[in-house]
Amino acid sequence: MTRTPVTVQPRGAPPSPADQTRIALVRAALRLFGSQGFEGTSTREIAALAKANIGSIAYHFGGKEGLRAACAHYIVETIGGVAGAAMAEATAKADGPDAAKARLDAVLETMVGFITTRPEAGEVVQFVLREMSRPSEALDIIYDGVFEPVHRQLCRIWAEASGEDAESERARLTVFTLIGQVVYFRIARAAVMRRMGWDDLGPKQAADIGSVVKDNLAAILAGRKGDRP
Repeated sequence: MTRTPVTVQPRGAPPSPADQTRIALVRAALRLFGSQGFEGTSTREIAALAKANIGSIAYHFGGKEGLRAACAHYIVETIGGVAGAAMAEATAKADGPDAAKARLDAVLETMVGFITTRPEAGEVVQFVLREMSRPSEALDIIYDGVFEPVHRQLCRIWAEASGEDAESERARLTVFTLIGQVVYFRIARAAVMRRMGWDDLGPKQAADIGSVVKDNLAAILAGRKGDRP
C-alpha cells in the first residue's frame, strides 16, 4: 500500500493528533535508523521513542519499510524548505558573473546555517550516510528529490559565474566540492569544535565558517579565470 509522505502542516493550521503521531514516528525513526541502522532498529524502539502505539507504524506507513520511505520524504521536504528561498532565486538566470557569484554565496550561506546550527541536521546527515553505505529506495527518493535537482541548479549558477559548461565534468565536480566542504562541518562537528576550541557551534561560528566557504568560492573562481588564455 502506498502511503502519503509526511508533510509539514500549512502555517497557522494546528497539526491533528494523527499528524502529530506520524511526525513523531518519522523523527524517531530518522534518529534511530541513522544511529543504529535500519536492520539494527526495531519498530518497538521507534514507537517507544515516539511515545506512540507500535501498531501506529503499520497503520500510518504500512510497516517499517514504509516508515523508512517516509523518513526520506521528510528529508526532501525539510531540505527543500530550508533552501527554498535561496534555490528559488537561483533558478532564475543571473545577470552576469558577479550576480551569479552572489547567488552562490547566498545558497552556501543558507547551507552552512542549516548544517551547523539546526538540531535536525545531524539526524538528516546520519540517515543519508547510512543510506549511502547500503542504498535502498529511500536513497532514490532523496536523490531524485534533493541531490540531483539542487546539484543541477547549482551547476547552472556556477556556469553563469565561471563561464564553464554547466554539465561539464569539471563543473559538476566543482559543485560537489563546494557542497562537500559544508557537509564536513556536520560530519566532523566534534573534531572541528575541539580543534577550534569552541564550546558551541552556533550562529557566530556558522558565520565564520560561511565567510571562509565564500572565500573558497572566490578563490576557485579566480583560479579558473587565471586558467583561461
